[in-house]
Amino acid sequence: MKKLTLITLIILLSFSCKQKQEKVIDVKPLTIAEKIAHAHGYENWKHITEINFTFNVDKDSSHFERIWTWKPKTNDVIFSTGGDSIVIYNRNRIDSTRIKLDHGFINDKYWLLVPFQLVWDEGLNISEPIKEVTPISKVEMNKITLTYSNEGGYTPGDAYDIFYGNDYLIKEWVFRKGNSNDPSMITTFENYQNFNGIKIALDHKKADVNWNLNFSNIKISSDRD
Repeated sequence: MKKLTLITLIILLSFSCKQKQEKVIDVKPLTIAEKIAHAHGYENWKHITEINFTFNVDKDSSHFERIWTWKPKTNDVIFSTGGDSIVIYNRNRIDSTRIKLDHGFINDKYWLLVPFQLVWDEGLNISEPIKEVTPISKVEMNKITLTYSNEGGYTPGDAYDIFYGNDYLIKEWVFRKGNSNDPSMITTFENYQNFNGIKIALDHKKADVNWNLNFSNIKISSDRD
């Protein structure tokens, strides 16, 4: 009886050790895209139920804004320009009357959550990281290039050069429409703030001009609130 018990114990220990080894083998290192996303709070995204934000562009004395509410779990979107007019639609059921409006939402959401788009977007090629001097601050940082497929989406074939620090937070980027060699837009990512575990760069500025694409009235709700 003692011999049988000993054999059973050895088998159980062997099975337990094998399980632990398998668990270690199954752990995959994060990709560069995942490291950037996680640095901006991606591990908290699964708890997010609603995002409210105002997308602003301030140039000299002019001001432009769009006000959005997005419920990512249902994909409901509410749009307002600050007046009495409100438009509600669902991104899973977009008709021809909402395409132009949805184009604006995708643009504004992309600026707000680009670190997460790195892991969300399909048809996206991400280069290996290199070291390169940034176009605005003129310091050496890590750089990856995102290149979108020529098929699908509202702006197929576009490319972005993303510069990020050793903390994996994005600091600057270069947008190249249609993967052109020449930059279409270059801005900073600055004034990071934390909203329910999600890190957002509130300001995106160009060099040597009075221009700032920025976010205000941000509220991010979680199912843990």
